[in-house]
Amino acid sequence: MGSGDLWERCLSLIEKRVGTHVFELWFKPVKLIQFKDQNALLEVPNRFFKEWIEDYYPNIINEVMHEVTGSNTNIKYKVAEKEADEIKKMDARLESRRQRLANKGIYLNPKYTFDSFVTGQSNQVAFASAKAVAESPGITYNPLFIYGGVGLGKTHLITAIGNYVADRRKDFNILYVSSEQFTNEFVSAMRHQKAEEMKNRYRSLDILLLDDAQFFAGKNATQDELFHTINALYERQKQIVLTSDRPPKDIKDITDRLRSRFGMGLTVDIQPPELELKMAIIQKKAAADRLYLSDEVVEFLATKIKSNIRDIEGCLIRLGAHSALTRETITIQLARDLLKDIIVDEVRPITIEQIQKTVAEAFGIKCQDMKSKKRTKEIAIPRQVAMYISKRLTDSSLSDIGKCFGGKDHATVIYSCRQVEERLSVDDDFNRLIESLINRIKQ
Repeated sequence: MGSGDLWERCLSLIEKRVGTHVFELWFKPVKLIQFKDQNALLEVPNRFFKEWIEDYYPNIINEVMHEVTGSNTNIKYKVAEKEADEIKKMDARLESRRQRLANKGIYLNPKYTFDSFVTGQSNQVAFASAKAVAESPGITYNPLFIYGGVGLGKTHLITAIGNYVADRRKDFNILYVSSEQFTNEFVSAMRHQKAEEMKNRYRSLDILLLDDAQFFAGKNATQDELFHTINALYERQKQIVLTSDRPPKDIKDITDRLRSRFGMGLTVDIQPPELELKMAIIQKKAAADRLYLSDEVVEFLATKIKSNIRDIEGCLIRLGAHSALTRETITIQLARDLLKDIIVDEVRPITIEQIQKTVAEAFGIKCQDMKSKKRTKEIAIPRQVAMYISKRLTDSSLSDIGKCFGGKDHATVIYSCRQVEERLSVDDDFNRLIESLINRIKQ
């Protein structure tokens, strides 16, 4: 298979995962300029493309490359645009830091530090708690449990703990892992009879940073292994830090003893950012990216972007990418035009038609298919998803929802919602898909 055909297959898989809009904007301009010995060199128009992909879809290119080639691929980027010397130096420092830690078996995003985290009323308690843990790991607040909505800075904070300790405790064994990765490792260890090897690896850690604990719900065997891992680390006064989108008491389908372990230290939350914090984040991020924004544009963005911090940063990357390509000054009108899918001048109610359009685009079908009598899997699943989201995000009655889907009755809507809810309880990938769709619709 030639590199051109390989990349075309990869792009096709990426489009199916992220949807046409995101694909056209961020992935289609990326080119594969060299593929040799499982090393891929990708060219991006400017550093903003690289930054956006690494922040929002850090593993997607590796995953599709693995799916197409059958083996792991090392991804490197080349920026087509000539970069300023200070940007090159900053990127080189980050890459050097990443590589230094990777050589010790520690894989952390080097950009996520306490210095780069902007604090305000909504997150200052979580920040102070994380800093205290980093300064005295295993002694202060163990475990530390941070919860809050998507994109509010939970991953940033726990990674900052890891980076802070790694810089000061050279002998510390630190691991950042998502709940999905922990589960996959456990299943693989059981299958290949390497359970003891996994136990030794996790229980010899000095710091365990565990992201998205809510996804352990319903996985009883994995919960049991995690319970014993936390116990072993706690007894040795080793630090455990966990994040979740909800407090321990609200995580369903986990054992009482594991819930008790989650909450036996300090539990803190992160709230959505207030206006002043959003403005500070925009100013700091713009300065770091050498992106000039007037005070009027900063205030406009902070006022109009209603979503989370991650999406605010994504908007700035989009503005930066456009400015770097066109050399245009960012004005309020240009920001409004470039971010029209996110910025709204007034609160508009979410409609079932809007939900149908978003879901249809994500699944690669036509809106009309959802209203038809077709019962194939390709149509039935997106129809059920759209009905479920319509029930969650609108005030429409079950009967009204059914009418919008080609005259289905309320019993069909109830059945569809139950099917989705049952799958959500056991399927992490499906969970993430639904939350991604809901976020997109809300924006």
